[in-house]
Amino acid sequence: MTKHNADNERIKRKYFAFLKDAKRLSEQSVDGVASAINRFETYIKHRDFKAFHFEQAIAFKKHLAEQKGQRTGENLSKATLHATFNQLKQFFQWLSREPGYKTRIQYSDAEYFNLSRNDTHIATAQREQRWPTLEQIKRVLDTIPASTDIERRNRALFAFTIVTGARDSAIASMKLKHVNLIANCVNQDARDVKTKFRKTFTTFFFPVGDEILEIVAEWVRYLRQELLWGNDEPLFPATRIVLGQARQFEVAGLDRSHWSSATPIRTIFREAFNTAGLLYFNPHSFRNTLVQLGQDVCKTPEQFKAWSQNLGHENVLTTLTCYGEVGRQRQADILRDLATPSKIGQTSEKELAGAIAQLLINHRKTGQANSST
Repeated sequence: MTKHNADNERIKRKYFAFLKDAKRLSEQSVDGVASAINRFETYIKHRDFKAFHFEQAIAFKKHLAEQKGQRTGENLSKATLHATFNQLKQFFQWLSREPGYKTRIQYSDAEYFNLSRNDTHIATAQREQRWPTLEQIKRVLDTIPASTDIERRNRALFAFTIVTGARDSAIASMKLKHVNLIANCVNQDARDVKTKFRKTFTTFFFPVGDEILEIVAEWVRYLRQELLWGNDEPLFPATRIVLGQARQFEVAGLDRSHWSSATPIRTIFREAFNTAGLLYFNPHSFRNTLVQLGQDVCKTPEQFKAWSQNLGHENVLTTLTCYGEVGRQRQADILRDLATPSKIGQTSEKELAGAIAQLLINHRKTGQANSST
């Protein structure tokens, strides 16, 4: 069975370059598209894409819906199917306009990759988000030991995530020079820090508790004053692994290099929550925690705008729509309060009385002004 088609490989390379350089997709996103196309190409046994027909799309949808996930052993989720078919649809729509393909592939044939309307609703439905409370985060911090360099790093990493709300990929790439303890901020400089969409912005430490802020400050001072590390050294260095006397690999303190990915950070978080006897929350969920806190402490639109900018959001709507979900229990509490007649009556009466009083004051001022002229 053929496992390679030269023409397919050439046109795929051109499409991937289009996605990366014209559509400005990240390497990770392009890899996801490549995986979807590879799945389809394997199914059609690497036949030339010029032979694409809508019946292949229909058959492939049925085939993929019957496949099992390697990790779960269950049928692939509707969300996975939706993403895969969307990527294939966009690829063949692009292909239908390319020289050598536009006379062979109908643009409308790519529409056959669409899921049913019901399955699309299932795939794109908003699920209830989960995030830790600030009390849970403090509980975990209390259980993380700090007797070795590795333990101190792990505790500071946990504290830094809630203090800044930074994404794990950004944290893994930060250097000591990016933290300013005098101004209580971190400069997420996209030249060095792997921020989302490579945006550069300054994050001032969120008011989550002096004891948490002190953990971060203590770690930075330790690196600079005790270990004598410089500005270009990693803020959270990787673990140094050496070959021990027993000819086995073992931990030997901190390495003066960055983690190659954010995976070790998520592992540290998982172990910390497990040790504290709590359900695991990933580092990104801490951003949700901060948004919920912001909704409680911010009293004016300007304050919430500043809070939003501190998370790296240019638009407040991004903060509200992506992270500002009202929890199910809070939703129930609000609706219960609104359904209480006494509270509704009290609120409306106070507002009405205030409005009438203001009208009387304004009327009196207007009358005095007219009599004086």
